[in-house]
Amino acid sequence: MATGHLHRGSLIVPPSRMAEPADSSRKTAITPRREEDFPEWYQQVIRAAELAEPSEVRGCMVIRPWGYGIWENMQRQLDAMFRATGHRNAYFPLLIPLSYFAKEAEHVKGFAKECAVVTHSRLEGDADGKLMPSSALTEPLVIRPTSETIIGASYAKWVQSYRDLPILINQWANVVRWEMRPRLFLRTTEFLWQEGHTVHETEAEARAETRQMLEVYGRFVCDHLAVPVFSGEKSESERFPGAVQTLSIEAMVQDRKAIQAGTSHFLGQNFSRASGIQFQNREGKQEFGWTTSWGMSTRLVGTLVMAHGDDDGLVLPPRIAPTQVVILPITPKEETRGAVLEACDKLAKQLREIRYVDLPIEVEVDRRDVGGGVKNWEWIKKGVPLRVEIGPRDLESARVTVSRRDQSVKMKESMSMQEFVSCAPEVLDSIQRNLFERAKKFRDEYTRVIDSKQEFYDFFTPGDAAKPEIHGGFALAHWDGSREVEEQIKNDLKVTIRVIPLDDSSEPGKCIFTGKPSSRRVIWAKAY
Repeated sequence: MATGHLHRGSLIVPPSRMAEPADSSRKTAITPRREEDFPEWYQQVIRAAELAEPSEVRGCMVIRPWGYGIWENMQRQLDAMFRATGHRNAYFPLLIPLSYFAKEAEHVKGFAKECAVVTHSRLEGDADGKLMPSSALTEPLVIRPTSETIIGASYAKWVQSYRDLPILINQWANVVRWEMRPRLFLRTTEFLWQEGHTVHETEAEARAETRQMLEVYGRFVCDHLAVPVFSGEKSESERFPGAVQTLSIEAMVQDRKAIQAGTSHFLGQNFSRASGIQFQNREGKQEFGWTTSWGMSTRLVGTLVMAHGDDDGLVLPPRIAPTQVVILPITPKEETRGAVLEACDKLAKQLREIRYVDLPIEVEVDRRDVGGGVKNWEWIKKGVPLRVEIGPRDLESARVTVSRRDQSVKMKESMSMQEFVSCAPEVLDSIQRNLFERAKKFRDEYTRVIDSKQEFYDFFTPGDAAKPEIHGGFALAHWDGSREVEEQIKNDLKVTIRVIPLDDSSEPGKCIFTGKPSSRRVIWAKAY
């Protein structure tokens, strides 16, 4: 165990050995390990960290306080970014008349199989006392899978003139999309999200809005969640139903699959025509509005687990952690308990007076009357960035023992209380940076430029014993734009185009599948 009176720099700068493979002989808090069964490891981390659990309603989840605390931080921080770009929050109905969906054929076709429908308004007991639906609705109501249609109905009343534009509104809500193969946070029948919906006077303004919100999502996921992303446009087959253009950010997690971490849609005038969003333009003529929508969901909590977690549990970036520093009193004897707790409370007070990323540091003192080892492992599994131990001996020397969650659980450092107080924001910032750099290094290692069909199939086909380390990840390969090619690759390998990059580094070439001209490489991957 690495302990002792170490130099403060070793706490701030992570050691190089962090990049080495995990010690497979060490007993870990989570079984199975990631390399043994990644899907099951994911479920066990969620359980051990007390993030969420399946509910009695199939396909739905109960988000526990620790998991909801992470979501609340995401919500607060994203909402501040939305407000900074001029957006305001509102709320629209959960229940949407079926006729609203019928107005936009492509949209309803895209969501039809996922919709939950309310058909009755009352329950009555039969002769045996069994409750049954009894009063059929005049028109069925769809529980919102997304809100373009119901929000469009309101916008059609609000917009009369170009002077009423733009409308820049977001809502935080729940949605329901019937899920046959649920997985906590990643795919559940009911989940939480935000959905922005805007109307603009011109096509150029709406396209700029679509790009701006993608950039907001990219900054949030990189800077707050410490997850690097690729951004770009979805292919036509992956586009949001009814959209003219869908932009997305894509993250790679530790089993080298992609997770769509946020989307922004340019809807053109499609939904305006369906909902009747018209305005008198500057020339006095009637024109349909140009609309956008964009969203992120609780799927990001699952992304965090898969991007940063290790074989001992969750690892949280400090900016998103509900608790950034947990103080663990070590009280082997009752006669010293009061003094130790007093010292812990004093340290917590000092830390809360310090700001990290312009907010007070979030500190918790674990006063529970349970063993110190049990406490320590519970907080390790929850992923708290910094754990601080204070015992009777520490009081004599005014020192604390500090552990970083992004380092080995065996690594600890002893330092004076005042030294820790003064460097705490710097250490948190170091953890945040280190998690991003570690995730980016991993992503870049498994992102390959591929120039032949055979190489592409080998890359995404498991069982290559000679080169197991290169299997799977993101492939940068030329594609001729053919939907038939997309479908063939999806059927053969379960691989899809994640994004067509938007940057200016286009590199003309030939499609690796057909030999036809290709304007640029696109990013392919298996995905959740």
